[in-house]
Amino acid sequence: MKHRFLPESVDFLGLLGRQGDLVVAGIEAFAQWSNGEAAKGADVAVCNGRADDARREVQVAIKRSFVTPVSPEDIFELSERLDAIVNAAKDVVREAALVAMAPDPPMGVMANLILLGVRDLVRAFPDLVRNPDQATDAADAAVDHQRAIEQVYGTAMSALLEVTEVRELTGRRELYRRYVRMADAVEHVAHRIWYAVVKEA
Repeated sequence: MKHRFLPESVDFLGLLGRQGDLVVAGIEAFAQWSNGEAAKGADVAVCNGRADDARREVQVAIKRSFVTPVSPEDIFELSERLDAIVNAAKDVVREAALVAMAPDPPMGVMANLILLGVRDLVRAFPDLVRNPDQATDAADAAVDHQRAIEQVYGTAMSALLEVTEVRELTGRRELYRRYVRMADAVEHVAHRIWYAVVKEA
């Protein structure tokens, strides 16, 4: 009877890590698609759906639990911002299909860098409490990979100055910009990792 009224113990960092693993799987498929494996586009949508389910599981756990390893707001924000990355990947695949445009080499390079950043983010989650310095190091590594995207983006956009066909020009420009926004989404998660660590210090 007494046990029934005790708060449920939830492994929040484990739940966040599980969501992160599903996001990594989605971005792995996205990187493969971006590097020419067209069939992987469908896998991005599948992984996105599974990651959404994991995000909802995190949210339900927050609502039901009295104790969290870091603040409930931080867990919620990390989960939401992580979800935005794989949602953006799904949207890129859909946009490319709408404009009938296959990925090109710059998109492949940017996707590979995004994948490296997402892996670093997920690597940070278990260390948020037990080793915060290691968590922020992983967040910094994620940001470094995304900053490298700026150079790829700049070179790709400059190359578009040679393109005269309007559909190709506008379609590529929009797709490149979507990759940069994905990189921004990775940075947003990294910044929240830093915020969570600093706040708990």
